[in-house]
Amino acid sequence: MTVSDIPYDLAIIGNYTKDTIVSSTGTRIVDGGGFNYGCHVAAMMGLRTAAVTRLDMADSHVVDALVRLGVDPYPVYTNQSTLMRLYYPTADVDNRILTVEATAGSFTPDHVEPLKARAFLINASVRGEVPVDVIRVLKAKKTQVVADAQGFVRIIGKDKNLVFDPWEGKEEILSLIDVLKADIVEGKTLTGLSDPREQAIKLAEFGPSEIVLTHRDGLVVWDGESIYEAPFRPKQLIGRSGRGDTCIAAYMARRLDATPAQATVWAAAVTSLKMEAEGPILRKVAEVENLIRDHYAA
Repeated sequence: MTVSDIPYDLAIIGNYTKDTIVSSTGTRIVDGGGFNYGCHVAAMMGLRTAAVTRLDMADSHVVDALVRLGVDPYPVYTNQSTLMRLYYPTADVDNRILTVEATAGSFTPDHVEPLKARAFLINASVRGEVPVDVIRVLKAKKTQVVADAQGFVRIIGKDKNLVFDPWEGKEEILSLIDVLKADIVEGKTLTGLSDPREQAIKLAEFGPSEIVLTHRDGLVVWDGESIYEAPFRPKQLIGRSGRGDTCIAAYMARRLDATPAQATVWAAAVTSLKMEAEGPILRKVAEVENLIRDHYAA
């Protein structure tokens, strides 16, 4: 089957989250979920994109918005959307407390079985949202399977706080993953190491052929042979929420037809522009290209 015969370039899987963001500037409701941030990236780039999500019918405006972007949504309507609260107690946007009041539940294999894509990006919020039987179905399609570690290392703990928990059985799931994204805190949870480069190399030993690791200043990529790095360069830091979701979607969307080095720079530039505003990215490809030309060119 040629690339042109595959209906989608990228299919993104994850629950919609209705995010209540609380900071010194006030309280507001934002449409979240890694699938939502990622689909905006892919649509901006003109990719054939599918979105598989679970949400309350009352939040179907999110599905309508994706249709307007040119994304094909495959929603599963539930009794409850995932409700997340993101509290920023200080001006440091990396210092935040996440709580989950309710979830939209778990995906099942039939939600993804009919789809064909060049790459599937699993972008869940908490462990159990995308079970291993779903991942096995994706792996059997013999395309790229990409996952964000947050959907496996985070659980809902005491007082409904999202906390990191030792990931028992990670070897089985990571053996099914081609590209793994983690942030530096998740990387330390999984490896015990502090340096992002060392984390990336260690994580690859579990099975993924490529590791994308984000930290507050940028990202590190390990492709099994070389380390690639690029900094974030936002003019102002407003939209911290969705940073990692945007980054892995941008990396994978570019990586479909580019080298790891090129995808690393692209992901850094896209994420930089996203962080200049709250919510999913609403910029143009030309703006990304201009930022790369002005601030990332060798």
